[in-house]
Amino acid sequence: MSPDEYCQQKTVQSGSSFYYSFLFLPPERRRAITALYAFCREVDDTVDECTDQSIARIKLAWWRTELANMYAGAPTHPVTQALQPHLTVYNLQEQHMQAIVDGMEMDLDQTRYLDYTAMKRYCWHVASVVGILSASIFGVSNPKTLEYAEQLGLAFQLTNIIRDVGEDARKGRIYLPVNELQQFGVTAADLLNARHSDKFENLMRFQTERAQKIYDEAFALLPKEDRRAQRPGLMMAAIYRTVLDEIERDNFHVLSQRISLTPLRKLWLAWKTYIRG
Repeated sequence: MSPDEYCQQKTVQSGSSFYYSFLFLPPERRRAITALYAFCREVDDTVDECTDQSIARIKLAWWRTELANMYAGAPTHPVTQALQPHLTVYNLQEQHMQAIVDGMEMDLDQTRYLDYTAMKRYCWHVASVVGILSASIFGVSNPKTLEYAEQLGLAFQLTNIIRDVGEDARKGRIYLPVNELQQFGVTAADLLNARHSDKFENLMRFQTERAQKIYDEAFALLPKEDRRAQRPGLMMAAIYRTVLDEIERDNFHVLSQRISLTPLRKLWLAWKTYIRG
């Protein structure tokens, strides 16, 4: 199996909504974004699938070294071997790649966030910086596009937090800010024990309205000249916002189930966004 094939398999197996937007890219850009996504999956799995935190830290340290090796031209892992040829072409910065590893390590250090500012910092490391790297691969002619990508990454991660609140709680992680839980009268025990209530619905409606606002703010930042190149991100946004709509339509029953779209619906949303240009 070649490095590119390894990354393709990793991406397809994840079942991610992102995969559907990659299908519409030219081959070289598709290979680059697939390798980037596979890297994100590898380091995320390091934390999620490792029950021993000390071993997870050792593995993340290995990835830090492997990134340095990649930028020095000597990658050893299939993912970094696939990604390495694209670093200069798309101006993928090592500081951004390392920031992703920092974000994964935050999951080992912290399971609660006091306020939105603290949660937003976590989101920057695990999502906004990925947005910046992805936008660079899609094509950027106006620096303002990277501001759009950073904001869009935040919106994506806020959507993930809303969708996965029950699943994350079962892993012992609560990303919703502590002060906002208190504001709406929802306790950590409510989340851990999947206690759905009117208070919980009000909390999640607040979270959803903020996420939707950030999507709108992101779109307002996207320069017209880069809109066509950035269509993959817009496709992802169409899928993610539809997930948010479905969650709200279901009255935020996310504590005991994971609301998602069918592959066909994701592909349809991606296609509709693509043909709009």
